[in-house]
Amino acid sequence: MGKKGDLSNFERGMVVGARRAGLSTSQSAQLLGFSRTTISRVYKEWCENGKTSSMRQSCGRKCLVDARGQRRMGRLIQADRRATLTEITTRYNRGMQQSICEATTCTTLRRMGYNSGRPHWVPLIYTTNRKKRLQFAQDHQNWTVEDWKNVAWSDESQFLLRHSDCRVRIWRKQNENMDPSCFTTTVQAGGGGVMVWGMFSWHTLGPLVPIWCQCRKA
Repeated sequence: MGKKGDLSNFERGMVVGARRAGLSTSQSAQLLGFSRTTISRVYKEWCENGKTSSMRQSCGRKCLVDARGQRRMGRLIQADRRATLTEITTRYNRGMQQSICEATTCTTLRRMGYNSGRPHWVPLIYTTNRKKRLQFAQDHQNWTVEDWKNVAWSDESQFLLRHSDCRVRIWRKQNENMDPSCFTTTVQAGGGGVMVWGMFSWHTLGPLVPIWCQCRKA
């Protein structure tokens, strides 16, 4: 039994080529492995209409979110990285003539390159301190190793004694891992913790001095 149904463009070209080469319908069917009905239909369509392409490419459900809709969805993601699928779908459907479901939203986001993942945790640094750190780096960018050997560094730090809630998820593309909008900030010792002071230099490492310890019951 030969192959039936619509053929690809390549297969249709093979059928037309075989018939034009002088092979009969039966010979073409035996050579190519298609049914005689298919051979006759494809060759007839070519003779009458010059049809050599298949309509298979246009099969399937039409995409509900076009390029304009993808730009709209991208703006929603940029405005709120932590939005859930339900929230994104609800906001997208506002003012749209054709609504979409959450499954379509998920499929569209995947097609656009977005994935849901955990945000990167970074220290909370205020704008004033950012400027001071940048100024410090610029003022000392030409220092040599010998200059830095004469500096002693000291600081105090708080350390958390229990874990924070890490259930937050965001939407981001593969190349947006270090985008500031994909971060979630944290401060040291949000619960119970311990504070210590220490110092070091090129020549020595100082002691670690406990300042205070505070424990909170869960």
